[in-house]
Amino acid sequence: MASTGGAEVLVASNRGPVSYDLREDGSLHARRGGGGLVSGLSAIGPDANAVWVCAALGDGDREAVRRAAGGRLPAGDTGGQQVRMLDIDADVFSDAYNGIANSVLWFVHHMLYQTPLEPVFDAEFRRQWGSYQAYNRAFAEALAQEAAEGAVVVIQDYHLALAPRMLRRLRPDLRIGHFSHTPWAPPDYFRLLPDDIAAELLSGILGADHAAFLTRRWADAFVDCCHTVLGPGIPAADPSSGGTRIGVHGLGADADFLRKRSHEPDVDERMRALREEIGGDGRKTVVRVDRTELSKNIVRGLLAYRQLLDDHPEWRERVVHVAFAYPSRQDLSVYRDYTAEVQRVADEINSAYGTAGWTPVVLHVKDDFARSLAAYRLADVALVNPIRDGMNLVAKEIPVVSDEGCVLVLSREAGAYEELGEDAVVVNPYDIGGTAEALARALAMPAEERAERCKRLAEAATALPPARWFLEQLEALGG
Repeated sequence: MASTGGAEVLVASNRGPVSYDLREDGSLHARRGGGGLVSGLSAIGPDANAVWVCAALGDGDREAVRRAAGGRLPAGDTGGQQVRMLDIDADVFSDAYNGIANSVLWFVHHMLYQTPLEPVFDAEFRRQWGSYQAYNRAFAEALAQEAAEGAVVVIQDYHLALAPRMLRRLRPDLRIGHFSHTPWAPPDYFRLLPDDIAAELLSGILGADHAAFLTRRWADAFVDCCHTVLGPGIPAADPSSGGTRIGVHGLGADADFLRKRSHEPDVDERMRALREEIGGDGRKTVVRVDRTELSKNIVRGLLAYRQLLDDHPEWRERVVHVAFAYPSRQDLSVYRDYTAEVQRVADEINSAYGTAGWTPVVLHVKDDFARSLAAYRLADVALVNPIRDGMNLVAKEIPVVSDEGCVLVLSREAGAYEELGEDAVVVNPYDIGGTAEALARALAMPAEERAERCKRLAEAATALPPARWFLEQLEALGG
């Protein structure tokens, strides 16, 4: 496919840097997003001739694409970045995003299946897989059109695992990278997938010159899957002989942004409100901030907190669990059920243990970034106990923002454990009693030790800030 564009650097991801709301009067309201990719792309400067290719995620996005010339969004909406948004058929998008990416690939890599009953790879799965292929093909074709000769293309995440191989076939001149933000399943679990699908996913990523992961553990698991499914020697042990190089880039927290943003007036206002909800002089806080994603393990965290109150009654009325559980993927019934269970367990704890002057669990389910930052600053203990997580930036952000220094109680199954485990209190995420004891230890930790640990955590957490993380991906491709 011949290029019709001239971009030297291209980023591809499901979600772009801007989204649109369609208002009743027909006008469109643009909302800019954040995150590592946005910071990273801005780091290369306005003269880099870069384009971000993403999908239209809702009716507002689709209407914005229809009004935009060639799918290119107005620069005023995107902070000056060149963004091409793809209006993929809504049914195809739903099949690819909800049916495959979030209900199959996410479940495989986070090892979430209840295997006596699931997965079931039947004719409906095969139909949805066709949509996942079509979704990836749409991205590959758009990237091929937008890229200049020899351009650098960085494709992001499990939504686009097939796109590198597809793009390679269309434009062999390009330098292509793929980055996985999730864990990677070990071979025994990855092979729950039908053999041809497993091979297609691996071969798709191996279409890239450089395949990168958040930790060495996930990179090694990918290589193990390649050896098991595709055969020994794939990918080549010696990258100089051709094939795909494997890299590790551990995305860190954006310290400058977080420290500045966490001291703005709206955060101070949220801190005052939270202190009122916590109540009582000198009460300590156990803070968690998560989406109600199945892998985040919020329910077991609540159960461990209840166990703490049972096993260590001296902490009753002296500690509050500040739990922010922001609804995620509510178009999938299993996520709606999980969100309801989080609320039920929190209510049960408050009913069983609460007193007139003490609410044991302060639960908020409405997303509020300023309030999250306020909780970060107030945290005495940060609870980050995922079943499995590619990295978990919350584990890195809280130590950076904490006012007095906090203790991090961290799951050994979080990618962040690789960098932060030495100074965290580490837990098995399935062990309720062990997590309760870890919370007790964290709450009782002397202030000096807590501050020293938090300082070292913050240093490790910011070792590879988002801009540097993105530039490393480009450098790995010679960009």
